[in-house]
Amino acid sequence: MASTAALSAFPSPFSIETPPGCEGWEEMYPYYSRFDERRRESDENRFWFWNSMHFPFAMPAFDVICIDSPYQAVGSWQNRVFAVPPAMGIDYRIVNGYVYISGNPVTDPAKIAERAGFFERRAGYYYEHWDELYGRWKAKMEALIAELGELQVPELPEYEPDEVAFEDDRNTAFYELLHAYGRVLRLGDLMWQHHFEFLLLGYGAYATFADFCKSQLPDIPDQHIAQMVAGIDVLLFRPDAELRRLAQLALDTGVDGAFAAGRSPAEVDAELGRSEAGRAWLAELERVKDPWFNMATGDGLYHYYGSWLDDPRIPYASLSGHIDALRAGAPPQRPTDEIARERERLADEYRALLDEDARTPFTDLLALSRSVFPYVEEHKFYCDYWFLTRWWNKVREFGALLAEHRFLEDGEDLFCLTRHEVASALDELALTWATGGVALGPEHWPPIVERRKQLLDKLNQWKPPPALGVTPDTITDPMTIMLWGVTTERVREWARQDDGGAELTGAAAAPGVVEGIARVIASIEDLADLQDGEILVCGSTSPAWAPIFPKLRATVTDVGGVMSHAAIVCREYGLPAVVGTGRATSMIRSGQTIRVDGSAGVVTVLDG
Repeated sequence: MASTAALSAFPSPFSIETPPGCEGWEEMYPYYSRFDERRRESDENRFWFWNSMHFPFAMPAFDVICIDSPYQAVGSWQNRVFAVPPAMGIDYRIVNGYVYISGNPVTDPAKIAERAGFFERRAGYYYEHWDELYGRWKAKMEALIAELGELQVPELPEYEPDEVAFEDDRNTAFYELLHAYGRVLRLGDLMWQHHFEFLLLGYGAYATFADFCKSQLPDIPDQHIAQMVAGIDVLLFRPDAELRRLAQLALDTGVDGAFAAGRSPAEVDAELGRSEAGRAWLAELERVKDPWFNMATGDGLYHYYGSWLDDPRIPYASLSGHIDALRAGAPPQRPTDEIARERERLADEYRALLDEDARTPFTDLLALSRSVFPYVEEHKFYCDYWFLTRWWNKVREFGALLAEHRFLEDGEDLFCLTRHEVASALDELALTWATGGVALGPEHWPPIVERRKQLLDKLNQWKPPPALGVTPDTITDPMTIMLWGVTTERVREWARQDDGGAELTGAAAAPGVVEGIARVIASIEDLADLQDGEILVCGSTSPAWAPIFPKLRATVTDVGGVMSHAAIVCREYGLPAVVGTGRATSMIRSGQTIRVDGSAGVVTVLDG
């Protein structure tokens, strides 16, 4: 991102003060993750934006691994493998516990040309062999998930079993413990490597198609380009489809009464268990759970978001909603036929406007975009949900072991330590277990954990500014544009917007105009307050929220581009959406009446 300090409209990162009571927050994060006077000249003259899409809350110390590893992986693929011509990787900094990011641009025309050669050859190979490579990718991810499940966190017995003494291939528990912890971390790194292998190419194919459309059809709206790729079935819609099927089964077999309002999942299961039909329904539910209940209850980058298997409140609430809708004769499902007709209508009409030489590349690029599009959403199921929810649970096993030996008061306290501190605690645990010595850990770690819990509570009460540093001249990173919706025009709009006022703008993500009651969602717990027909206002959405979309009239987000989850899903459900407004959650209050113009990208507050 090129920048000019004279255009700066955001605070300097070095001017942000520590909230009262949060002194010492820096100890939870790596030295390289913070703004430092030794990098002031560079960092102060860059544009940094809060990555509230992935990191909306202050980061627990251990969870920083889900900052480091993703950015290591995306930089490796973007900068070192595919050599995306205009962009290298992403730098991050932590301010008062919150993650700010900035892209590293390629500005030298000769270097851009050099990288273009690498990109054309390597990306071209992937595009040409997409189905084969993607099939192999799925097999790799399933193997990785299986290895994670088979990995054992050993106990530390008073005496090793006879096999350690009598069998050559048995290791002692100290080695197995330290090896298991290291392997769990490396499996996480390997997942992130897989995560980004295809993602950049998915964005790249769409960006190439969009650029071609704009070069040939200068007046084409971004929204129409997106709609020509909409309506492609992807894996992430399958869990909700299974819930709809189960809801219909409950009605057909007469067990729908178990899903009475206010009942917990355990209470529903207990009621169903009292009848033969109910037990049959529960058996079908069990069959569906693997793999479809591996959806996370929120974005998987924080340790506290479990899967539907860990916390079934979301799927059970969705089952109740689907049952109510089916009773009313209006099954809540995506209008796929209508979306497909509109997709083809737009493609045919725009193709007809092109000259003969442009029609073939238009058709080819559109076909490529539709072919690679499913990965943009499907990878999240395999990586962010299926793998990560199980990975966090595997990490918990080390926390339970440390708690058993009084290094921690509770296994969950592990997440208040950095991954390196956990390694240190396990080192001492293995040492004192082996030698019979007195461990310092039970005295050392609990006070640190308690202080950090208090810090996180206070940091989560702080409201981070949306951006820091200078307003950029141009933003060229395709991922920043496509995923976060951080474009040159959008950032300048953020800079012009003052707090207050009745109108805000964002990216026109899905067409249509509606008015309705706003429901501002700050966390997964707030989803329980969402009522049918309300307009969702949030920082960003997660694929785990898919079951709530049939209840909505529209969606508005602070962060997001045309390929963000909110934009994609709203197009699939035919809901108006405005994304990337920068400040919707701070400007709009639950209960206010708002108008969402998803065709123009404008949100208007209609009452005070």
